[in-house]
Amino acid sequence: MDCIPTLYTRRLILTPLQVSDAAAVQRLFPQWEIVRYLDSRVPWPYPDDGGLVYVRDVALPAMAAGKEWHWMIRTRAEPENCIGSISLFDQPGNHRGFWLAPQFQGNGYMREACKVINTYWFETLARPVMQVPKAAANHASRKISEDEGMRLTGTQDGHFVSGLMPVQVWEITRSEWLAAQTNTSIER
Repeated sequence: MDCIPTLYTRRLILTPLQVSDAAAVQRLFPQWEIVRYLDSRVPWPYPDDGGLVYVRDVALPAMAAGKEWHWMIRTRAEPENCIGSISLFDQPGNHRGFWLAPQFQGNGYMREACKVINTYWFETLARPVMQVPKAAANHASRKISEDEGMRLTGTQDGHFVSGLMPVQVWEITRSEWLAAQTNTSIER
């Protein structure tokens, strides 16, 4: 496995997922506000060892195989505490996913995390396109994709923890993303 770097933004530190993060996942993740729009493969109610099983048996092996990249999100003000997670996947139609503890939502943290993660996807990994599926009812996640310049490319049925609902697939190409970064730099 190539060394997955720690990434920094103005307010955040994104640290590569480690087994020691399982306790934070277990403490923060099993909240309805987080899981309701996630794929139905997420067990609900969340088991007492769900964080450990996911980190140890799913995420870390996928990272070692070079098929997934997972980071825990921390604030620079309190770097010892995790507030969420963001991931990249080498999976057709599903390249990025994230979650943020409800008490930290609405502060622009996820937009900030997505920007540095998109940079990693397009510049470090040199991927040609990013496709991001999401529950159509997940308005906050859709707003992030819209703000990034993604476009809706399709809708299909999906199975979520909260039940059956439409899945929207949002997409941006590397050239579109690079052009948006150039335009942002010029505007500053």
